[in-house]
Amino acid sequence: MQHCCKFMDIFSKKNIRPTTFRKEIVSIFEAKDHAITTKEIEEALGKHDRITLYRTLKLFIENGVIHEITLPNEEKTYALCEEECADGEHQHEHLHFKCEVCERIYCIELPQAPQFDLKNFIVKSMEINLRGICDHCN
Repeated sequence: MQHCCKFMDIFSKKNIRPTTFRKEIVSIFEAKDHAITTKEIEEALGKHDRITLYRTLKLFIENGVIHEITLPNEEKTYALCEEECADGEHQHEHLHFKCEVCERIYCIELPQAPQFDLKNFIVKSMEINLRGICDHCN
């Protein structure tokens, strides 16, 4: 219940109207410990309007509620953002880990982002993607 209230606060802070459908989407994300695909969201929702789902995902991405994960040769997945994410600009430093057994994708927080001294280059973003076996499958 407390976790739900946390995201109700986020809806309020980000000026997002907390509709029943939007709350249901957030509860699906809260129930998972890994990033999820639109197919997984659709299965959890049951009967729904697909256009409303995609609009909701877009709204959540634009407002820093969720972030989109795009790995090479993989379907897009989505995961909840940390509270510090600003509208349209995700502020959390983490890597993405793809399990080769269960095929789930996990967001793993980094204690400190790697620093690079690249002369005459300006780094605007960095993505770290790892593959291996997750703690559930190991």
